[in-house]
Amino acid sequence: MKTFQGYRRPNGDVGIRNHLLIIPTVICSNQVVNRISQLVPDTVAIPHQHGCSQIGADKERTFEVLAGTGKNPNVGGVLIVSLGCEVIDPVALGEAIRVTGKPVEVFDIQSVGGSVKAIQHGVELARRMRALLDQEEKTAIPLSELKVGVKCGGSDATSGLASNPALGAAADSLISEGGGIVIGETTEIIGAEHVLAERCRTPEVSERLYSIVERFEKEVERMGADMRGGNPSPGNIAGGLTTIEEKSLGCISKCGTAPIEGIVEYAEHIPRGGLYFMDSPGNDIECVSGMAAGGAHIVCFTTGRGTPTGAAVVPVIKITGNKKMYERMTDNMDVDVSDLLEGTLSMEAAGDRIWQEIQEVAAGKLTKAEVLGHNEFSINRIGPSL
Repeated sequence: MKTFQGYRRPNGDVGIRNHLLIIPTVICSNQVVNRISQLVPDTVAIPHQHGCSQIGADKERTFEVLAGTGKNPNVGGVLIVSLGCEVIDPVALGEAIRVTGKPVEVFDIQSVGGSVKAIQHGVELARRMRALLDQEEKTAIPLSELKVGVKCGGSDATSGLASNPALGAAADSLISEGGGIVIGETTEIIGAEHVLAERCRTPEVSERLYSIVERFEKEVERMGADMRGGNPSPGNIAGGLTTIEEKSLGCISKCGTAPIEGIVEYAEHIPRGGLYFMDSPGNDIECVSGMAAGGAHIVCFTTGRGTPTGAAVVPVIKITGNKKMYERMTDNMDVDVSDLLEGTLSMEAAGDRIWQEIQEVAAGKLTKAEVLGHNEFSINRIGPSL
């Protein structure tokens, strides 16, 4: 049984990082949260633009993404900073995260007396919590407990030819060990949804896959728009992609060959083991944030055009099949499989290269995005603000 060194959480979950996460419940808390994080080393803040003037499904989504991010097993403790009058209930948010058994502290800016006092109070709490987390020790964890998201962005012709299928081979390796893979980007499978539907474990899962694609297409139609105006993007086209179907066929190759066990909603908990599809946007940060909120430990991100973005609580491994871009953006890229296109590397060996990187990152190796401090975070919206 293959293992790696990770953190066993009180509820049995496993973390590959031990973040102290600082969550603003509302945009009004962002600056206080940012200053606390700047003053306390080894903390992660997730500023966002939501938390107030939201109703219905949008309010629920903001709550669920914030709660899911706090519950992510890579997070060891959570500090929640509220303004004191927003629609997101900070106490309820704290309770939703506290069920994992991890330490959670909550306070609001209005009650402690404004931004300066809130920063001072938050720094005291964060330092105390960080000191406790630093005492936690790693233990041997089976690779079967690992959940990895697969994502592509800034794609070009090399994505579908090299980096995506190589990532698919690595995905198969993790699943063969009993681990889990989640693929998202509903917008990126249109034109190839029938290929994935044929791989679904049951007819019910297949029908669900078709239904989320239909739901998205109807929403775009309701807005009077044509998604082909933005997909493939100008960068995709400049990189050699010509149609949405071509892009989608390349996109789906990154999840390997395993059957799809089920469909999860955006930011919904990802079951353990096997391949799952998450209904999520193609937008890089929104998609990755949804995977993190669902419990992914790592996201493997292929790109041919090059993108520097990371994520707040999960390491993002950047993979490319574009040699020129890799040499140009080596500061941002973790794995180069461009020798696939040169005929000097087999698909199996390319997959092994990525699989090895996944294991090393799970064991503690920092990705380029982590080293550079890329902690991007964004919540996918549903409706208008009030």
